[in-house]
Amino acid sequence: MAKYKKKRVRELQHDRFRDTTMGFLDRLGNLLEGRGRTILYGLGGLLVAGILIIVFVKWSNKKTDEARQALGRAISISTADVNATPIAGATEPSYTSEYERAQRAIEEFEKVAAKYGDPYRSESRYFIASNRLIVDRPKGMTELSELSNSSLPEVAALSKFALAQAKESDGKLDEAAQLYGDLARQNSVSVPSETANLRLAKVYNKLGKKKEAVDVLFNMVDASRKAKGEDNQPAPISAAAREAATELQKLDPDRYSQLPPETPASLIG
Repeated sequence: MAKYKKKRVRELQHDRFRDTTMGFLDRLGNLLEGRGRTILYGLGGLLVAGILIIVFVKWSNKKTDEARQALGRAISISTADVNATPIAGATEPSYTSEYERAQRAIEEFEKVAAKYGDPYRSESRYFIASNRLIVDRPKGMTELSELSNSSLPEVAALSKFALAQAKESDGKLDEAAQLYGDLARQNSVSVPSETANLRLAKVYNKLGKKKEAVDVLFNMVDASRKAKGEDNQPAPISAAAREAATELQKLDPDRYSQLPPETPASLIG
């Protein structure tokens, strides 16, 4: 009954708005002849449409800010400190174990996924699956596998990368190499090809495929040192490329010596 009353109040408010608006237009319309009334109603319609658009944009922006804040709170929980013994006087939240933190983070991300639409829902599902690896690893792996086919490219790439890392950690190196290779070819914003190739080379090395690992590292560093920016000046070297150079030097010093020299940072604009 209470819901019905609220519904009727909204309906009546809507009717009063309509009657007031149309009555105002009728009175002005009486001052005009023929086409004037048609023009007036047209302008009135545009005015109402404009008001509705403004209201919708404000509502949409409010919901977006609300979703971002909710997602941010959940992420803060998932990255909070883990301390076996709580620190007295600490203002930031902390948890006694990774398991406890993951459970709490999952609860918070589930709230976001249930309340908001994409991209926040899919992003939350990715974080849920990542944290699920700690509390229920098989289920987390399944969820990440499903999300790797997400219609949102960034979520799909992050999920595939997390799945590859999990498989690498579990010793399923061939499967991990396949996933890293896919990501390297995709070269997404969230998982650049350099990041994926670095992991791929390390997995190849674990598999005893030293030549393949060296080739990946060499090509990666070589391309990075030859890359040019929009101004045709040497592009900055990424952290992944620098780590790849270090790995290559350890694995095959002779091949490393064949690389073009790195442009000094002082000459990179």
